[in-house]
Amino acid sequence: MRKPQRIQHIGDNVKLGTDVEIWNLTYVGNGTEIGDGTKIGSLVHIDYDVKIGRRCKIEGCVYIPPLTVIGDDVFVGPGATFTNDPYPASGRLVGTRVEDEVVVGAGAVIGPGLTLGRGCVIGMGAVVTRDVPPEGVVYGNPARRGYEAAEYRKKKERWQKGR
Repeated sequence: MRKPQRIQHIGDNVKLGTDVEIWNLTYVGNGTEIGDGTKIGSLVHIDYDVKIGRRCKIEGCVYIPPLTVIGDDVFVGPGATFTNDPYPASGRLVGTRVEDEVVVGAGAVIGPGLTLGRGCVIGMGAVVTRDVPPEGVVYGNPARRGYEAAEYRKKKERWQKGR
């Protein structure tokens, strides 16, 4: 059996940290920076001038548009989409800022120009139209605040232990 090739496109002036993994059919645009230990899944499109921090995990089929800034230790679930034009196709773009330790669930859509506060959690399929405060948990369409990230972490721990 043949080992599959890793096919990807890495643009010009891209800065990759150490131990960065980029999987099949992924695009990384010009001027992008990706921090140490970050893992990028298959079929991800990271456009130009994006900054991604250290130890992030970006799952497959994610779209990250120009001007997006993602902090350290961020998880982005499969099929999540970030946007950067409040009035498409205006041509006037605004970046989204994702602070450290944020979790973005599968299929979430993040509106343009928002800030996702440190340690917040975005539920799967959420449509986020407003800033999310640090440690907040939001879900739904449009996304609304549900509870605090500390409660999310407790639920996650119980789940991991099989309870």
